[in-house]
Amino acid sequence: MDPTPAIEVTDLACAYQDYRVLEGVSFNVRESEIFFIVGGTGVGKTTLLRNMVGLAVPTHGEVRFNGRPFTSADPAERREMLKTFGLSFQGGALWTSLTLRENIGLPLEEYTRLPKDEIGRIAAFRLSQVGLAGFEDYYPAEISGGMKKRAGLARALALDPAIVFFDEPSAGLDPVTARNLDRLILQIRDTFGTTIVIVSHDVDSILGIADRLIMLDVETRGIIAEGAPAALIAGQPNPKVLEFLTRRTIRSG
Repeated sequence: MDPTPAIEVTDLACAYQDYRVLEGVSFNVRESEIFFIVGGTGVGKTTLLRNMVGLAVPTHGEVRFNGRPFTSADPAERREMLKTFGLSFQGGALWTSLTLRENIGLPLEEYTRLPKDEIGRIAAFRLSQVGLAGFEDYYPAEISGGMKKRAGLARALALDPAIVFFDEPSAGLDPVTARNLDRLILQIRDTFGTTIVIVSHDVDSILGIADRLIMLDVETRGIIAEGAPAALIAGQPNPKVLEFLTRRTIRSG
């Protein structure tokens, strides 16, 4: 039998009031896998991510982490499970009034009882892991967009999570900076065995570091493809999938 998935999504349905965004979404993410949620604009990628991590409540279905129900768990159980994963938002979502050290220390202040000097030491270590040693006392306005993305990753790693979620990590970055961030994500996975889930429409990133992916579709409100990118390109009859992954218009008939 296969080991218990790091993440198991079962028959998930997501909506905004009466508008159904996704329905019947089911998939697994394996431990230490780099897994992408992809698709065009407006298909529900970020909506799915928000429902997976508890920032929104699905209208149906369940999300499990390492076999433990998360969606239906009581608040105390959910809080404990939240310690096991990190989330890196678009743009880093850093507090502009706090230094990078203070930003990275926030999860540690929220979820641990560590003394302030120890939190500062861990924050500095996490910043060094993403190439930002020496920038601990800088404010977000004083660093570049790519550095903000890396600082957001450092904060996501603060609690040494087993799973890290990214929402469009390469958005707004130039190609060189985006590929450097891809290499950093790959290094984090390879060094620590972290399970990585990435929402993205960056095809270069998808083809470069994804182990597997699911592709969402606005018409079906669900998954239209799942698998390794190369295998999907080689054996995929769906023109939408081929057009997205190869950036070539596929004519049917």
